[in-house]
Amino acid sequence: MDWGTLAGTALGALLGVSTTLLGERSRWHREHASRERAAKQRLYGEYLAALWLTRHRLRDPQRSAELTREERRERSGDVLGAADAFQLLYQMRIMAPDSLDAAAVHAFRRLLRLRDRFDEPDVSRDPEWSQTQAALGEALESLRQAMRSDLGSL
Repeated sequence: MDWGTLAGTALGALLGVSTTLLGERSRWHREHASRERAAKQRLYGEYLAALWLTRHRLRDPQRSAELTREERRERSGDVLGAADAFQLLYQMRIMAPDSLDAAAVHAFRRLLRLRDRFDEPDVSRDPEWSQTQAALGEALESLRQAMRSDLGSL
């Protein structure tokens, strides 16, 4: 038996298998990155939408003059709970990078401050409502920019 032929065949097979495995690994990495980006896009969109929607929906009980203070407080809590913002925040804290985590938590805390304005005796005439709304708007815009930055880096 000719050892040279056998060694050449073995080397060729080894190179062929190695090349195939490297190609598969590279494809797996691309697909994994694509799936991760899609999951982040979905989560980021859902979280940002939940915060914006909650902000918007909190205006209704704030403007309703016929509601009592207790009714306003109850509705504001219902609005916050209905948007799933709490659940999405925890998903963000697991999935998002540390740089985005701080912005996500900051925006959520600003939303809670807005909701806490309903503890005031008459939130419909609360002079700090506009400032709290503006601070939340700035936090949401910062969060959106951080999300875009993170998605652009994938």
